[in-house]
Amino acid sequence: MITRRTFMSATALSALGLSTNVLGANNRVVVGVMGIRDRGMDLAMELAKRNDVELRYFVDPDSRLFPKRVNAIEKISGQRPTCVQDFRYILDDPEVDAVVMATPDHWHALGTILACQAEKDVYVEKPTSHSIWESRKMVEAARHYKRVVQVGTQNRSAQYCKQALEYIRSTQFGDIHFMRVLNCKKRESIGREPNMTQPPKGVDYHMWLGPAPKRPFNKNHFHYNWHWFWEYSGGDIVNDAIHQIDIARWMSGQKSPKLVSAGGGKHVFTDDSETPDTQTVNWEFDNMTIAFEQTLWTPYMRKTPMDMRDTDKLPHWPFSGTRIEVFGTKEMMYFSRFGGGWQVFNAEGQSLKIQPGRFSNSNTAHMENFIDCIRTRKRPNADIEDGHLSTTLAHYGNIAYRTKQTLKIDPITEGISNHEAAKSLIKRKNYRSPWTVPKI
Repeated sequence: MITRRTFMSATALSALGLSTNVLGANNRVVVGVMGIRDRGMDLAMELAKRNDVELRYFVDPDSRLFPKRVNAIEKISGQRPTCVQDFRYILDDPEVDAVVMATPDHWHALGTILACQAEKDVYVEKPTSHSIWESRKMVEAARHYKRVVQVGTQNRSAQYCKQALEYIRSTQFGDIHFMRVLNCKKRESIGREPNMTQPPKGVDYHMWLGPAPKRPFNKNHFHYNWHWFWEYSGGDIVNDAIHQIDIARWMSGQKSPKLVSAGGGKHVFTDDSETPDTQTVNWEFDNMTIAFEQTLWTPYMRKTPMDMRDTDKLPHWPFSGTRIEVFGTKEMMYFSRFGGGWQVFNAEGQSLKIQPGRFSNSNTAHMENFIDCIRTRKRPNADIEDGHLSTTLAHYGNIAYRTKQTLKIDPITEGISNHEAAKSLIKRKNYRSPWTVPKI
């Protein structure tokens, strides 16, 4: 393991306008992965199967993760990534072509922007960012530095999703004026944990906190449970529901809402978490409304089971917790993400069409699309602009929930025009030095 060092070379070369990355030896794409505990390791395993990719770096503030994960990669590809706790090693290496960003949400924007400045392409997990302002800065960086930035909303590479999109845009379905998005399931309580005087040995907690405020180490503010705290994330609407929200916005063809209202609260959990366990959001567009409903305490509402995602079976729709309901003037559709498939009904309630999900290859297809775009310089299936617009819907929903206000949205600036407290939540109030997202 290599310890931290000063970050200079990549940004210096970028400032001079010099390219710092070309495809590596034997035309292989050289990649570094930031965040390897869960999703990052899944993506690394996907990359390890490819002969045209070199996994050069694993980066994580928790060095305890390195041995087991490096060994797993070596068994697949024969490669042993170099393990570091400071991601700036990736940026300093001129042979690195791309960065996979699977960090906690509060690191997504800064990591992506610095990677773009160092002329690396980026695969960034959903949601795009911790705030609306950060997300727009990611788009600006991708465009200014001409980088490929793919968001990890892999439904956009799923064939059955594209087929659903084609169907609802047909004349037989009619015009769409209302959609309902569900994110209902059961999560376990995280309980209550005391602060610790020191982080565990091998954990660089200063690096993990990054832009977030300094605070004592606490298990509930670390691995995975960070999802339920405002300083690092925005709860399950940005953690998991963002998949359904992205699909719904894709299907609707909408960009920015005019009005956003929300409700809910912590009705069930009495643990350390801050984000709601029950949440509703209404996004009002021109001639269309999208409604969102979330419960995190309903055991009868579930995601599509893993063993159903590549079969001809459909979910039992009333208990499909991650479904989207699309209401056309002639027909309506039940749709379920991640292989749940879709079903269309006519005005008499008769089933017209059934399409199974067949989702197993979508992760592979999404990464394939990213690697292809690194070579061709085309926009990827889940381009950062689309990821930004969908993530922004979730952030508006959280802002409306936190302020208990109906928000008026300026579609040009993406700002909030009618409430000062809401405006203050467009971006993080203070960034902890030196981890500041550039204004330009």
